Amino acid sequence: MKSTTLKREYIFKYVLLFILTVSILNCSKDTDDTVPEIENPLENPEKGPAAGNPNGNSPIPNEAKAVDVSKPDIVVGDGTPESCTCDAVVEAVAKGGKIVFDCGAKPITIKMDKPAKVFNNANKEVVIDGGGLVTLSGEGKTRILYMNTCDENQVWTTGQCQNQDHPKLTVQNITFANGNSTNEKEFDGGGAIWVRGGRFKIVNSRFFNNKCVGVGQDVGGGAVRVFSQYNKLPVYVVNSTFGGAEGYGNMGANGGAISSIDVSWTIINSVFSHNKAIGNGGNPARPNTLGGGSGGAIYNDGNKMRLTVVGSLIEKNEVKEFGSSIFFVSNNKTGDIVIEDSTIKNNIGGSWYPVYPSISMHKETPIKVTNSIIE
Repeated sequence: MKSTTLKREYIFKYVLLFILTVSILNCSKDTDDTVPEIENPLENPEKGPAAGNPNGNSPIPNEAKAVDVSKPDIVVGDGTPESCTCDAVVEAVAKGGKIVFDCGAKPITIKMDKPAKVFNNANKEVVIDGGGLVTLSGEGKTRILYMNTCDENQVWTTGQCQNQDHPKLTVQNITFANGNSTNEKEFDGGGAIWVRGGRFKIVNSRFFNNKCVGVGQDVGGGAVRVFSQYNKLPVYVVNSTFGGAEGYGNMGANGGAISSIDVSWTIINSVFSHNKAIGNGGNPARPNTLGGGSGGAIYNDGNKMRLTVVGSLIEKNEVKEFGSSIFFVSNNKTGDIVIEDSTIKNNIGGSWYPVYPSISMHKETPIKVTNSIIE
């Protein structure tokens, strides 16, 4: 009896020692230059925070409003959840036009195993309207939506692909969740959406748990990455939410939520919270680092561009380097920032805040702040 008891004690000690050893090894791993796995892919993202800032009531310009889809060109689905598939979405986006969904009366998550891609010669307008019921999920494995006027595979349609007025891509009344572009080599960034050229607009939409590459001095956009827009007109983000609550935030090397090069943004009545810029070393990257870690919510780099934030909430975003809420660098000093009727507070980390807390920018960059809280 005594021998059996001793054996049990030894077994217990060995099991305890094994658990402690594994825990120590896991805690000792250096994750500064790696992308954390998504710890909690959302099984039911339709239950997440609502789209938009409930306290935002700033006026919306006509060109920033949702597109009328009462007469759609394509309907995805035949009224049943089973008919709303990744392949159906990919086929619809390739054809373009006004796209709506008929997947039944209940919220639905469509699992994407590849990105839907816009063909530049298919239709000059592409509108994807989820009707407030549809979530497109990358399942933590793939980017969800891609448009690039300068990608030959998507067909060149003008001699100036970097500055053409079409396609005009709008996503509205829809959720993008668990997008992941970390395996993209040529067009990095943009865990949920990657856009270059034409025009782009986001209305009444939500972005949860999307991620892109985690290191690099000038890559990012955990949820959305945008390049050249026609005639430098702004990307509109209206009544939309990026993150919105603990466990729903987006992440990337820079611009936890959104990232761009030489692009203007007009953000209206929206929420950016719990997003993270997880790179390390800044831009240019410090020695022995891979760079990044700036713009917890927004990373805006380029030359002549304007960032406008009205009626919006930016809070509880996080960085390792610069701009826990906003990173804005106009290299030739021609860009400017406008903030109205907004609250920017409780963002975490970072440095280089010459004018306002959590906003990294050149001291001489014009910034107009009206009826707003920045702290």
